[in-house]
Amino acid sequence: MLSRTRLFGGKTRVTFRLPAAEPAGIVSVVGDFNGWQPGAAELVRRRDGTRTVSVSFPPGEHRFRYLASGGVWFDDAGADRIDPQGGLIRVE
Repeated sequence: MLSRTRLFGGKTRVTFRLPAAEPAGIVSVVGDFNGWQPGAAELVRRRDGTRTVSVSFPPGEHRFRYLASGGVWFDDAGADRIDPQGGLIRVE
């Protein structure tokens, strides 16, 4: 699940949210915004039973996927578009 918040300076904060236990283990958001680097945007467990991480994006299109422990890649159904290369979010 994705949520967006407009910030000053034309950027938008996107919060990536997953259930606490699915998938099990460490999960990172990786994409063109962080050089597809695992661990650069790792989801953190919250009191409400979810895991989240927030990333600030400039306007444009940004490609991303989730990477879980064990090399498991998956996409977010809340992306603006999903294709064979992963999810795409558009920031205005």
